[in-house]
Amino acid sequence: MWIYWVLMFVLVVADQVIKSAIVNHIALGASQTVVPELLSLTNLHNDGAAWSILQGKMGFFYLISIVALGVMVYLLWRLRTHRLYEFGIVFMIAGTLGNFIDRIRIGYVVDMFQLDFINFPIFNFADTCLTVGVILVLIAVLRDESFDK
Repeated sequence: MWIYWVLMFVLVVADQVIKSAIVNHIALGASQTVVPELLSLTNLHNDGAAWSILQGKMGFFYLISIVALGVMVYLLWRLRTHRLYEFGIVFMIAGTLGNFIDRIRIGYVVDMFQLDFINFPIFNFADTCLTVGVILVLIAVLRDESFDK
């Protein structure tokens, strides 16, 4: 099980390093094109969730993050023999931790990835980890034969 904790640590550190680099190299609100008409990096501070919903509700986010982390750690232990579930939950824990660290440390989440080809909220590496984790768990559920009974 140690490999999951190492992966989780690497993902959280990567998230924090990326956010630090964005804050230190791109002015707040400014953008830098990475791939024209595809991807830009934008320094955005978000004290809400996706699409800036629930802005300023930090107490709510603290509570939800703590509860979600507790549930996910329990599920990681409970589903410890199902690799796809385990990897999905590890990615979800890492994403939750990455954004939770921001909320506790600086009072908002640093977002940076802007998809220039679509009107989509600017997001960060932790959000990507959460999304990958949810997709992995969904695939695991769809492949889980115990649901066929």
